[in-house]
Amino acid sequence: MYPDTTNGLPDPDLQAGFYAGVTSKRLIAWIIDLVLTAMITALIVLFTAFVGLFFLPVLFLTVGFVYRVVSLAGSSATPGMRLMGIEFRDRFGHRFDLALAALHTLGYTLSISTLIVQMVSVILMLTSSRGQGLTDIVLGTAAINSPAA
Repeated sequence: MYPDTTNGLPDPDLQAGFYAGVTSKRLIAWIIDLVLTAMITALIVLFTAFVGLFFLPVLFLTVGFVYRVVSLAGSSATPGMRLMGIEFRDRFGHRFDLALAALHTLGYTLSISTLIVQMVSVILMLTSSRGQGLTDIVLGTAAINSPAA
């Protein structure tokens, strides 16, 4: 069942199935994506004859940013999210486009760069009715269980 895109995101009370278990799935997806990003970064370091080690933090952040933007713009989910059966939707219930994928990734990147902001985001994910983090609330987005085709 697809969410009703005429009224925005699925209602967490009337359509709770879209949000069931999403927060824990996001955590597992995040770990999967972190491992994939680390593997891509390691390959780049190898192909640069280890020169990439001199700017490893910047390389890792850049790879992670591009990885998230490209995958979110393509299918509204990262590979880890697809494995976990979840995806993002905007405030209208639509999948992400390139601009929203870039904005969401920028918000995510800023969020993880500050411990306090990240903690607030995690607390919001655990307590909000739609499981939204800080970036999700600001952009009006939410992660939902992928609707059946």
